[in-house]
Amino acid sequence: MRKTFSIFFLWSFVFSLLSIVPAFANNLQIANFYDYSTDTSANTMTFTFNVTQDNSWRNATNYDAVWMFMKYSTDGGASWNHGSMSASGTNPTGFNAPTGFEIKVPADEKGFFLQRTDLAAGSISASGVRVVWDYGQDGLSDATAQAGNTTLKIFGLEMVYIPEGSFYAGDASGGNLTAVLKQGSADEDSWYIASENAINATNASADGYYYFSAGQNDEDVDGATFLIPAQFPKGYQAFYLMKYELTEGQWVSFFNTLTTDQKTIRDITSSTAGGKNSDAVILRNTISWDSASPLKNAKTTRPDRAVSYIGWPDICAYADWAALRPYTELEFEKAARGAGITAVSGEYAWGNTTITAAATFSGTPENGTETIATASANANYNNTAFSLGDDYLGVQYTRGPVRVGIFATSVSTRTTAGTGYYGNMELSGNLWEPTVTVGNSWGRVFLGTHGDGTLTTLASYEGNATNLDWPGFNSANPTRGVNGTKGSGYKGGGFETDSFERLGTSSRRKVAANAESDASTSYRSHGGQFFAGRLARTAD
Repeated sequence: MRKTFSIFFLWSFVFSLLSIVPAFANNLQIANFYDYSTDTSANTMTFTFNVTQDNSWRNATNYDAVWMFMKYSTDGGASWNHGSMSASGTNPTGFNAPTGFEIKVPADEKGFFLQRTDLAAGSISASGVRVVWDYGQDGLSDATAQAGNTTLKIFGLEMVYIPEGSFYAGDASGGNLTAVLKQGSADEDSWYIASENAINATNASADGYYYFSAGQNDEDVDGATFLIPAQFPKGYQAFYLMKYELTEGQWVSFFNTLTTDQKTIRDITSSTAGGKNSDAVILRNTISWDSASPLKNAKTTRPDRAVSYIGWPDICAYADWAALRPYTELEFEKAARGAGITAVSGEYAWGNTTITAAATFSGTPENGTETIATASANANYNNTAFSLGDDYLGVQYTRGPVRVGIFATSVSTRTTAGTGYYGNMELSGNLWEPTVTVGNSWGRVFLGTHGDGTLTTLASYEGNATNLDWPGFNSANPTRGVNGTKGSGYKGGGFETDSFERLGTSSRRKVAANAESDASTSYRSHGGQFFAGRLARTAD
């Protein structure tokens, strides 16, 4: 029997022959999801649903998209597996996108993009979207796939398409930034990334690729010579990047699909690895989970707020689970600056040196629609103590991350919205963003592989990412997955940052900051309350 339902204001939702469980999101709604048809000869099941989204666009430069993927459970929700699509390509057989939209399924068939085809901007409404789950590819029989205890969840993340193109990495005149990339020891010109070909860093005085070090532990020194392989994502090739930093609602939706043992490893509210060590609100992080009752779900009271207290293995686990990947420091600069745009000395992600700290919310409490009332504010930085919003709840609500996309309004410019060149929000400020560094050998092994939706299950190491090329992968004990941090760092600055020298597009102050051993047990302790997450996917 066909089942239909509607869910509003969500980030993920569930279809089940027995139950429906909603979750929440930012600017994305999915409704009227049901099983449209089943083909037992092909072992596939077609689903249809409607999608609405605010603040969407496609112009002559680029566009946004929704990355969607499915999880299924055959044991009543005790464990979840990644669902495979039935084919790859644009609008494959059996898939349907309404007029003005297209569905793009990547070659690995781990999900799909829903995106505009028409040049337009504003809210969208895509009705009658159809996608095909290949449950046979996932090893399920007809009887199992259609059994009453088989449950499906579908998740969506708003992404921005970054087109192929040459760009500059590094501040043209140094800009008093730490360790910016430059062409030579006596040449302040930026690196020019004109292809995905290998890059040779040399000790030239001019007209080369010169490495200027921030002096982190195990980071290469000034003038170090090395090769950045062709496979390392340099930002030239087209890729998708999350429109916003990862939110508390998105983290909780991920966490609640993990097994009990995996939850224990990924629990940011515990003291493990230097985590939050509380279910109470600390620096505006509202996530809680009762580890004494592990079958209960984690919760958040502010699902649209950027999530903090996550370390490198945490964000890698999310990336693998969502069939995405980390992104690199070069891709960060491409997303912020844009293709062919000459660097401005001391610029922020919005392309100039104009910055005003957020100080006052538009009202109280914060409910996901709050804005910033501070005139001209375009960044959350300088450890400002907020007024209004949730300040009436106590001191722990006055400093910390804010709702993602909070600076964008119907009349905002790129500067007043605090937006990167292509439309990615909060690249400067709010929370530091984890990136892969070019500044040591552990980062340069990154080949840009995507997650496959499956995490580790080894006892005491459950819930880690499994990609061999990702920084922090335990090559000595591969079944432990990504449980270290070497090769990673941070870009963009956070809410505690007090100077442009850290917030600047080209600043590399913390870009090779993570130099713990491959079995690090303190990866959340290095200012984890200031760190966020944003992930990418290479365009096919």
